[in-house]
Amino acid sequence: MTKTAARPPAEAIAVHPVQAPPPAGGRGRRRLADQARAYGFLLGGLVCFALFSWYPAIRAVVIAFQKYTPGSSPEWVGTANFTRVLHDPEFTAAWRNTLTFTLLALVIGFAIPFLLALVLNELRHAKAFFRVVVYLPVMIPPVVSALLWKWFYDPGAGLANEALRFAHLPTSNWSNGADTALVSLVIVATWANMGGTVLIYLAALQSIPGELYEAAELDGASLLQRVRHVTIPQTRFVILMLMLLQIIATMQVFTEPFVITGGGPENATVTVLYLIYKYAFLYNDFGGACALSVMLLVLLGAFSALYLRLTRSGEDDV
Repeated sequence: MTKTAARPPAEAIAVHPVQAPPPAGGRGRRRLADQARAYGFLLGGLVCFALFSWYPAIRAVVIAFQKYTPGSSPEWVGTANFTRVLHDPEFTAAWRNTLTFTLLALVIGFAIPFLLALVLNELRHAKAFFRVVVYLPVMIPPVVSALLWKWFYDPGAGLANEALRFAHLPTSNWSNGADTALVSLVIVATWANMGGTVLIYLAALQSIPGELYEAAELDGASLLQRVRHVTIPQTRFVILMLMLLQIIATMQVFTEPFVITGGGPENATVTVLYLIYKYAFLYNDFGGACALSVMLLVLLGAFSALYLRLTRSGEDDV
């Protein structure tokens, strides 16, 4: 006969009550509460952004069509502000200087950060030290940086001309010369702002798989060929985005001409943003200042849309 296993006594059997799932209504209320909290935090940021970004932008567009002086009621004048600004002799000089500054900044200030990032990426020792050295100018307040360079460019006792005299080279007027002032400001802007760009490039370079470089070396590619066929294609998106951001930033240059040259000499460094400042705070013409701001906004918006359109078409073709 087969023996059956003895059954445990009934009191030894633990009876665990089946826990009923929480009611659907409770889960829904908890989800709604979480969403309400999230939207509450988001609402605070949107309110601040609307008050300090959207409202001033919309208000500037409205004032561009008004005769407005602080303390008096505005008067609608239509496009009179735009007509007056367009006939200002400084208008042409400001746009010419701004576009020239942007082109020089692309030639000087776009290539140097990329080359520095390539050099830093190849270093084997003291990487952290050199990153700090490159990024240090970004941590200096822009006005302080401009004042330092103003002393550096001083044609009399400035360090730049002292170094040229020590090397028995001809001195320069730097920011005091009509022919050299704009280039001098480009050098200042490049030195002050390239640290962040170098670190972004460096992060993009370090994300490139090492196998690609090893394969290129096995194929006999030189350093320049590796940069051309591996580095640049792999960092193309970062290069294009930084180029767009740099163009937008350099088109709004203000600190360097305001602090170092005051728009001179002979209006050689008057930029669009500096002219906006003069209309608003020197001429007390806020309508003309806002008209110039709207022109700059439309130009940068159209350029950004065209640039993104062309780069997207190029990526689709690839």
